Amino acid sequence: MPNRSAPSTLGLGSAFSRRSLLAAGAAAATVLPLAACSSPISAGIAGSALNPETLVFWNLFGGGDGVRMQAMEAGYAKQHGGSSSLQATTFAWGNPYYSKVTLATVGNKPPDVAIAHLTRAKPLWDGDLLDPITSDDLASVGLKASDFNQKAWTAQKTDGKNIAIPLDTHPFVLFYNVDVCQKAGLLDGDGQLKDLSGMENFERALAAVAKVTGGTALNVANVVPETATPWRFFWTMYNQINGATPFISDGGAKLTVNEDAYTEVTSRTQQWVKQGWLNKALDYATAQSLMFSGKAGFFMQGEWEISTAQSIKGLKFGMAPIPTLYDKAATQADSHTFILPRKDRTPEQRKQHMLFIKQMLEQSLTWAEGGHVPAYMPTFDSTAYKELKPQSNYAAAAETAVFDDAAWYGGSGSTFEGTVGAQLALVQQGSSTPAQALSAIKSQLATYLNTPSPL
Repeated sequence: MPNRSAPSTLGLGSAFSRRSLLAAGAAAATVLPLAACSSPISAGIAGSALNPETLVFWNLFGGGDGVRMQAMEAGYAKQHGGSSSLQATTFAWGNPYYSKVTLATVGNKPPDVAIAHLTRAKPLWDGDLLDPITSDDLASVGLKASDFNQKAWTAQKTDGKNIAIPLDTHPFVLFYNVDVCQKAGLLDGDGQLKDLSGMENFERALAAVAKVTGGTALNVANVVPETATPWRFFWTMYNQINGATPFISDGGAKLTVNEDAYTEVTSRTQQWVKQGWLNKALDYATAQSLMFSGKAGFFMQGEWEISTAQSIKGLKFGMAPIPTLYDKAATQADSHTFILPRKDRTPEQRKQHMLFIKQMLEQSLTWAEGGHVPAYMPTFDSTAYKELKPQSNYAAAAETAVFDDAAWYGGSGSTFEGTVGAQLALVQQGSSTPAQALSAIKSQLATYLNTPSPL
């Protein structure tokens, strides 16, 4: 889930919409190399025939997520007569993936089912690239709205329609080194991290950990090209403040950030760096390795890094929701969701596509092993998930999830995230003041704020 691709910008100011250009060029997709990361494409894009019973599924999961998704795909195929029942293809993470989904759908050659971040599904919907999912669709395979985490379910609703089915919530979380925190006196009688809520309480904890490590207490990656983590860190803290407003609103047409809340969070970030509690400049891998090696006590990152932590022999670590440091609990998050790209479907095909989603949801415990909080409540409420540690220890973060504001240039791995995150990183590095960074954000976002969605 880290942001592994540089944000791309769309051609702006042209007399043609991006949608019309895509439609005009869709035929060329038969020769475009789409760089699938697993099995080659053979349906629609490449033009070769498929068994009409074969379901075509696209996703963007690599690493540990990819391994688990492949296991779930195999579980589905086993129930449906083997590998010929499913053609699953994995593409490069981020903007390249969403461009391919858009291109294929505009060219009337989309997959039957695809994965999308919830924050990226909304622009696809606004571009008329998704089929809505009705109550009858859900009921046809024994699903209902109450089967899902309501924070994610409510967030996916757009224009009164269900546009996606949540698979998970993946929140920003606090990793902690057990040995370091024990020496700092921060563990309770059960060996779990004490409640660190409240700014004064948390800052005392940072000071105590810094004494143990002789260096920083908390690592938050912030060296380009890592722009996602500074954004996630900021968006978590910002939304804990009463009166915090959307950063952008009206579909990305207005900049509405609460400048007082922005200044509080960015100034606090610089204070922590000056105190020696927060790293000044670290790349993604180094930020986590210092915590894992005991040179820092805390590391804030997406929960998917559990796989990395578990791979380190002898490491004792724990995970917890980000403490409530300001007025209310809030955690930056997104959700992986299943979407139905717009296409003609017979009633039988529609039910088949919904059944695939249902049977993948039923394997959510496999998915949860990789750190993501299951959105499918029968799994979330199961004894097996509650006994899955440390994954279930931060499950409450799904209830305080705050998703990125809807915009055609926003969401996970987006131009917005890259633009704003880069400026927030400069604040942490001490290269920009909060005011200078905000001025740069306003200037760099101006084109996107003033440009209607090109889809």
